[in-house]
Amino acid sequence: MAGQQSVVADKVTQSTGPVHRTSYTAGPSSPPLAELPANIPAELPGQDVAGNSHQYHPPPYSSPSDISLDPQARSTLPKGPQYYPGLPILDYRQYSPPMFELSADTTSITSKANYLSENANALSTLLRSLATVPPKPQVLIQGNRGRKIDFSIKLNLMNLLVATDPRDRLDYLRCVGRDEMALRGGSEPGLKPDFGMDSGLEAWCDRFVKDSTTIKTFMLERVVANLDTNWIEGQIRSLVASTDYKGQVTVQFPVTHAKVIIQNPDKHNKFLTSVTSLFSSKSKYEVVKAVWPFATSRNGEHGRKCVVQSEKTWWEEWRDPIKFAIAQKRQGWVTNEDKLECIMESKGKGISLVDWGPEM
Repeated sequence: MAGQQSVVADKVTQSTGPVHRTSYTAGPSSPPLAELPANIPAELPGQDVAGNSHQYHPPPYSSPSDISLDPQARSTLPKGPQYYPGLPILDYRQYSPPMFELSADTTSITSKANYLSENANALSTLLRSLATVPPKPQVLIQGNRGRKIDFSIKLNLMNLLVATDPRDRLDYLRCVGRDEMALRGGSEPGLKPDFGMDSGLEAWCDRFVKDSTTIKTFMLERVVANLDTNWIEGQIRSLVASTDYKGQVTVQFPVTHAKVIIQNPDKHNKFLTSVTSLFSSKSKYEVVKAVWPFATSRNGEHGRKCVVQSEKTWWEEWRDPIKFAIAQKRQGWVTNEDKLECIMESKGKGISLVDWGPEM
């Protein structure tokens, strides 16, 4: 009895004294804690080695763990190729750089920034950067009878210019050669001056900056090389004919995002400048091209290697989606979704004659 009274007295004494809370330990119902590395002390911030308690204050909020979510840090993100599943690995920011305006038909971007007309090094550096992304070649297929357009479809060919492995890319930057007629700083094509094909970019940019002409422009053009458009067109026309189409068929290969134009800024009122341009001399520099080959050489030549796939392989993959879109009398794009439906659902297979309706 005396022992029980002693135990009760001890408990009362402990309950009236200071409370000592132990640090958190994982119990049976708690998830296990990860083991700490050997170089990190095992003590928690709330208790020192001697067992003295300290109040723990969490660090103030600073920024998201993912820097891309922080608007203030977004501008410091490293530049380089961007990865979007299903798209070529490119730095897509090069298609819309600051102080440039995209044309309504999306074929060109234009800038009248002062520094590009005054600093040759800045101009050459920018052009080399913008040359690292390809143009956007397309296939446009239209059929019409009189004023009625029966179908009008487009396909994107840009992915055929960009190898999955950057080491397999074939693109390069070149300047006009000695014997090539080009706009070299005047209003008419000519052969002079000549700065060479390989090391002439900086020289051309320097000449452009020093040109005192009232209106002057410098253009970088992105071009596609070694794509056999004639062979593809022939396959398309045969395919359309197999549907018993009697109208007029047009097959074109337009290229967008193909030109980068630098123009000296308007120093006066834009209206006065436009009027003055009718009577003033102009200097046009169209001497630099970013070449994006589809293959190492022309179709049929020995040893030819394609960046992604040959024209024949491409046609075998897209023949059924194209035929199905034409049979639907579509007005719009033919995409990977159409190809997926043809693979999974056999759409496009077995289509022969199409009811095109009455003649217009």
